[in-house]
Amino acid sequence: MTDAVNKERAIRAVVRQAVESYASGFSDRHLKEVDDEEGTINMKIHNVFIAALGADIQYYSALARSLDSSLGNMLEKMAINLASLNYEVSQHIEGPIYQEQTDFIAELLEAYKNTKGLNHRRPSVNDYAGIGHKNTSSVHSKRHESDYYLKDPETGMHYLIELKIGGDLDNKKARSEKEALLEQYCILANVLGSEDNIKICFATAYNRYGEGKPWKQSRVRQFFAEDELLISSSFWNLICKSQNGYDIVLDEYQKNSHKITEALDCIKEAYLGDGE
Repeated sequence: MTDAVNKERAIRAVVRQAVESYASGFSDRHLKEVDDEEGTINMKIHNVFIAALGADIQYYSALARSLDSSLGNMLEKMAINLASLNYEVSQHIEGPIYQEQTDFIAELLEAYKNTKGLNHRRPSVNDYAGIGHKNTSSVHSKRHESDYYLKDPETGMHYLIELKIGGDLDNKKARSEKEALLEQYCILANVLGSEDNIKICFATAYNRYGEGKPWKQSRVRQFFAEDELLISSSFWNLICKSQNGYDIVLDEYQKNSHKITEALDCIKEAYLGDGE
């Protein structure tokens, strides 16, 4: 059996287990809350303006918000488990960072933000090349929680990834996310003594504009360079360390998605009754 076949089987097993666990947990959670006035769905169905549209609309409106949030959490955990098949995975970075580095980051982000000013800059990975060089300014230790810090044991590459499932960012979040990634970059470069094998990335689980289409969200592009984006298939391919990672993940998810719809049917029957 080839390594590619073994890798695909491992990927499919992780996806299948994630979907099964999610469907079971989501169903159990909401079924237990049917008679709980403070349950997730019951707390959201008292909007009289939605209720006026009918019981079905009222129920689906409440459930959709719960489904969207919890499904995103499932995808994040699944991605971590997939990454663990091929990388050393951590979710924090800790070490020294120099005042000179934090000052540089602040100036760079201000240049990105100031779109109409003379000092405006469009993001490039070259903007922070050399920021990890030794400094003589004051230094302090800092810890950052990270969505994904991946180390590839085969190549020695280090990836610092911020994952936003759908990619939604407002202006303040875009700046703060890039600031956090740049600080992690500096800390890691200081710890390793080199920045040659460090890459920072902004990732999405799917492309809100359609798979294969350009990612156009202006708030993201204001602070992130093209080379820093891992949109949809690029993210899953990296996480799976396979050029077919996205296709495998999506195919296995689709094969098992009926388990989620079956769980939703059970929840609907419990809340609306069989005759609704």
